[in-house]
Formats: sequence, C-alpha cells, structure tokens
Amino acid sequence: MMTNPYTLPDSELERLLDEDVPCGDATTFSLGIGDQPGRLVFRARQAIVACASEEARRMGELHGLRSIGNVVASGSRLAAGETILMLEGHAAGLHKVWKTAQTLMEYLSGIASSTAEIVAAARSANPDIGIACTRKNFPGTKAAAIKAILAGGASPHRLSLSETLLVFAEHRAFLGNEAPRATVQRLRRAWPERAIVVEVGDEAEALCWQEAGADILQLEKMPVATVNRIKGLIPKSSHTRIAAAGGINSANAEDYARAGADILVTSAPYFSPPRDVAVTLTAL
Repeated sequence: MMTNPYTLPDSELERLLDEDVPCGDATTFSLGIGDQPGRLVFRARQAIVACASEEARRMGELHGLRSIGNVVASGSRLAAGETILMLEGHAAGLHKVWKTAQTLMEYLSGIASSTAEIVAAARSANPDIGIACTRKNFPGTKAAAIKAILAGGASPHRLSLSETLLVFAEHRAFLGNEAPRATVQRLRRAWPERAIVVEVGDEAEALCWQEAGADILQLEKMPVATVNRIKGLIPKSSHTRIAAAGGINSANAEDYARAGADILVTSAPYFSPPRDVAVTLTAL
C-alpha cells in the first residue's frame, strides 16, 4: 500500500479551519487561556488505515504549533491505541486546530480503510486486479477523497470528464445509426492516447463493443455469473478488459475477482462511516 500520496494545499486547510473558527475561538478568548502551553495527541481508537495526518500536522504548523515525534504517514495501518500525531504549542492554536484536524482524519481514514478492505478482498482472489473508485465523492471534496482512496490502495476511476473516454448509453443515444466500430475508430483518432471504455448493459452489447475494439467493457450492475460468462466469451487473443461496476463492496469483491473481472469500479468507500480518532488535550 502506498503511503502519503500528496498533501492538500495550505489554502484548502485554512478554508477548512475558517469554516470552524471564522472570528476566533470565543471560549478560549473569554477564558484568557490562549497563551498557555499545551499538548494535543491524536490516536487511533480502532484499527484503521490512517489518512490526512499530514494535513493535521500542517494545520498546526500554520497556527504556531510544532509536531513532536514521528507523524504516521497516510496509508499506514494502525492498531487501536496507536499514536497518529502529537502537537505542542499555545492553547489558542491547539483549540483552533483540534476538531477540524480530528474530523478530517476520521472521515478520510474511513474512506481509506474501506478502500483497503475492498482491495484486500479482491486481491485474495486475483493479486493483479485493479480497484478504481468513481467520481461520486461528495461535491467539493475531490482532492481529499482521492487522497483517501490512494492511501487505501485504489486508483481514481475518472478524475474528471476532461481526461477519460467513457461511452454511456446516454452518449450513444445521440449517435444515430453509427456502427460501434466506427465510433471506436473516431474516438481513437480524436484521443489516441486514451483507453476507450464502453458501459454495457447485457451480454449482447458486451460482445458487440468488444468486437468493435473497445479497450474496456464496463459491466454495469451485472451478477457475478454474468460477468464470468462474458469473460469466457471474449477471445483469449482480445486486448479488451472487463470492469465490473455497480454495487461492488468488500462483501462481493472477491467473487467478482474470481469471476474474471480485470478491474472493479466502486463508489462504496465514499459512503463508509468515519473511523474514530481519539484526542487528548492537556496543559503543560
């Protein structure tokens, strides 16, 4: 599993903090404790694949805090009770960073952990299978969500509409009587470096687009037995790969991998519950 794919920019971290503390921390200010030294410790409350620890540390640095000891890299597996990050500094900064950093790590660790479970299940049947997560993340969270699925061992299915060729039935509705092979040839001329993916709804469509030269057939919401049957009908000499999509999760990933899918396409990690991160804040 790869660790620490990238970090979110300071501008994004400050935006997140400003949502929670737009005009200062009223309680800390009113109590007059802002200048007192303290320590903030984040620990895994349960087994997790950690994510966003680098962002939590950077939030602290942006507000005068320093990290103590090692910071666990995103993508690391932790047992319950293990320390993720420790920050020291003035109470004003500790209280400002506390909840935003904790919540970001909880949500992204939930996505990373769920992703890792799907990857492990699928690769128990096929070590070479690819796991790709869709662009169905909550709007406005793409960079964070992509970091989390990378930390969990998957890849983005489509970063955006601008960099992938995925032909849906909704596209084909506008093509009139154009033959599938002509469509594939036209796409390959227009974007020669891109794989041509076609989503199909049944066996007949799958075989039609395989014969037309599609690079990947995306089998939408098809049962495991149907995926297996289509895999068997595609000639061994064909370069076409099969992506199983729709309803893929940790409970059925192994079955789809055994059925012959080359890629599993899933949105499930984005809807996984957060993984708890325990926080201890003490005065020094």
